[in-house]
Parts: sequence; C-alpha cells; structure tokens
Amino acid sequence: MKVYGRYINLICLSIYSVLSFAQSTLNNVIDEVVWVVGDDAILKSEIEKNRLQFGSSLTGNPYCVIPEQLAIQKLFIHQAVIDSVEVADADVNSYVEQEVNEKILLAGSKEKLEEYMQMTMTQIREEFFDQFKNELIMRRMREKLTEDVKATPAEVRRYYKDLSEDSLPLIPTQVEVQILVQQPRVHPEEIERVKSTLREYTERVNSGTTSFSTLARLYSEDTASARQGGEMPYMGRGELDPGFANVAFSLTDPTKVSKIAQSEFGFHIIQLIDKRGDKIKCRHILKRPEIQQEDIDTAMAHLDSIANHIRREIVTFDEAVTVVSDDKDTRNNHGILSNTRANELTGERETTTRFEMGELSALSPELARVISTMEVGEISKPFTMVNSKGKTVCAIAKLKNRINSHKANMAEDFQTLKAAVESEKKQKVILDWIKEKQRTTYIRINPDWRDCEFQYPGWIK
Repeated sequence: MKVYGRYINLICLSIYSVLSFAQSTLNNVIDEVVWVVGDDAILKSEIEKNRLQFGSSLTGNPYCVIPEQLAIQKLFIHQAVIDSVEVADADVNSYVEQEVNEKILLAGSKEKLEEYMQMTMTQIREEFFDQFKNELIMRRMREKLTEDVKATPAEVRRYYKDLSEDSLPLIPTQVEVQILVQQPRVHPEEIERVKSTLREYTERVNSGTTSFSTLARLYSEDTASARQGGEMPYMGRGELDPGFANVAFSLTDPTKVSKIAQSEFGFHIIQLIDKRGDKIKCRHILKRPEIQQEDIDTAMAHLDSIANHIRREIVTFDEAVTVVSDDKDTRNNHGILSNTRANELTGERETTTRFEMGELSALSPELARVISTMEVGEISKPFTMVNSKGKTVCAIAKLKNRINSHKANMAEDFQTLKAAVESEKKQKVILDWIKEKQRTTYIRINPDWRDCEFQYPGWIK
C-alpha cells in the first residue's frame, strides 16, 4: 500500500536527526509569503521545511524546485475541489498508519520517534495526514485528467518506427510459468495444538498477566506485524482474508480478544484498536500448524505421479491444474502466474504473465531455482516452496515460455510500447493543463524568488 512517487525513504536515525534539525531551524525562520497561487500563499517556512526534510532527493536549486512543486500541488488541489474529486479520510489514514509504523520501527519506539521529531504522536499523524491527503488528491486528479487517453495501434507503430535503434529499450530475459500446487495434509491433532496455544494466549491477556502486544512480539508468525506488537494498518473488509475479516469486523470492545479466526494464512486471535468509517485497525497473533515430513512426502509422491501423466500426455498440465491444484489464485488461470509491476518505460503499474528472473526469485526463491535450469515445455520434478501466505506447499512447475533478452519490437512487446505512447500522451495532457492554469490563475512571486529555471515556464507574467 505504498503511494507511488513518494519522496525518498531516508535511512534509520538519520531521518530523525534531519527532522529534528529542521524543526529547530524552522523555529528561527522569519516567515514571509514568497509565492501566491490563486487564493493560496506559499510561505518561506513551508519551503524551508521541505528543503530540510526532502532536499537531498531533489535535483536543482531547492528554492526553485520546491515552491514550483508546491504551486503545482495547489493548482491540482484547487481543480479537485471544482471537480469534486475527493479522498476518504480512511484511505489517507491507511497510508498514515503505515508510515507511522515504519518510522516507529526505525526509531525503536514511539517515545524515541516523538523525541527525534519533537512532536507528539498526534502531531506526527496530523503532519503525515496532510502530506498523504494532498498526494492522493493530486494522483486522483491526474488520473481524472488523463482517464480517456489511449494509444491506437497506428500511433504505436509510428512511435516504434520513429525510434532509432539505439533508443529502443532493452527488454531483459523473461519467463512465463505455470504451477500446480498441493497443500500437504495437516493433522487434526496439530490444528488443535495451535488452537490450544491461542486459547492460552487469550487467557493470559484476559487475566492481565501479559499484554496482547507482548505476546504478538514474542510468538506471532506474522513477522511484519509482530515487530509492531501485532498492529496492522487501517484496512477495509475487501483487503483482508474473508475468514479474518468476518471476525475482526465483528469486534466492538478493544479490551476483548476475539474468538479464533481461520484464514488462508493460518489461525489468529485478534484485538480491536479502532474503527474509522469502513476501515478497521487491529492487532493479531498468527500461528500456523506444523506439517509433518511424512505428509510432505505423500504430497510429493502424488505430484510425481501427476507429472509423469503429463509427460506421457495422458493429461495436459492445464487440465491437471484445474482438477487437483490447491492454489485458488492460479487454478482458474491454468496455473499461469501473474506479475504486477511498474513498467520500466512509464513507471505505471501493469499486470503481465512475464517475470524477470529477479522478480520470480522475489516471489519464490525455490520456484526461481527450479525454473532457471528448465527448458521451455519441460515439467519439473516435485519441490517444496513457501507460498505467498507463508505456508509450505508442494508443487510442480512448467516453463511455458522464455523470452530472451532483446531490443523491444512490435511482435513481442506491443503492450510495453503502447504503454510508453500512452505515458507520453498523458504527460502532454498534464503539461497543457498546467500551462492553461498558469495563464488563467493569479500568480505572484516575490522578486527575490524569481531568478529560477522552472520546469514549467509561465509562472512569471
């Protein structure tokens, strides 16, 4: 749930030393209005704050770049008001809580974060809220302005024809992979052991012996939230596993611990923290049943038999996936893995069936190792891997296709080239829109702040 185009992530305590220095410096700034855009003023203190906090990620004179960015932001936000483009507070709060949790993790505790930033947690949240709300409004306004921009096949062909050989992007080697997954049997006795452990945790919380947060840090198998005492960001029902959501959204008392919830990730107990609109913030403890080696061996033997049937053409890989795969995310797509990533040419998100080997390794190192030695059309031997839910599963894979590294071409990379054309067209729409707003909006810049090479000429009239 990252905001695209966010400022550079600064590292560990250096973030907070910079912010602390920024706060002390701002206390000594003699404020003045340096820009006026429409009815909105841009203050010297506002620019100084951005310079100290984000200046290292900017190219060019920060006293030119920052006020121009703030001016553009004000143009978009003003237009958003006119067009009734809004963002829900609950959506903003999701980003705020994620940012706050990351900062707490880097600082070591809430108290240390408050010390470094010289603010209370309430003030920190308010600061992030305004930042993320403006970013979300700008993004949605840009999307609204460019929502009808499309590239025709003729435009893509013309774009490709006009590119020189040296300008053609290099497309790295990519693979398309099918996978058939079997979940080893979990013994009822092991499930009962996990539930008994969670019931014990519940009793310890209810008796006041141990806090929920402490138990989560010590024992939860969701390592990401465990570091935060089990805390999760604000999330909507649709963002959560249905089994988890049904229990979490039924909670009304923050002092109580939920009944045991079962999800695709395992078994949970949950404690409510807050509800805001259609979003919920809670903490949880996750425990997964352990799988016995004999059950892994049984699943592997079953998969070996299926793989042999496929090789002997008794059944196709597609048919076998539909009948026996336990992975619902790929079962209805013939086992084909999908990859959502940022397009290197446009920066926009796209969903594709192609993976670079690094991307496949990030998804599953075990799967990447298997695929790296296979020929196109080959069926792998059974192997174990950890799936996206953190569970150990058994699988066989088929290398459906390998596209070797090459210069982009119309036959293999039409969608990539189409995205590049659409990106250029969208950039022109935004540029033309900004030029028009510069022409029709009242803008005044303090004479001491005019000696700049702006990205968008037209501010000074």
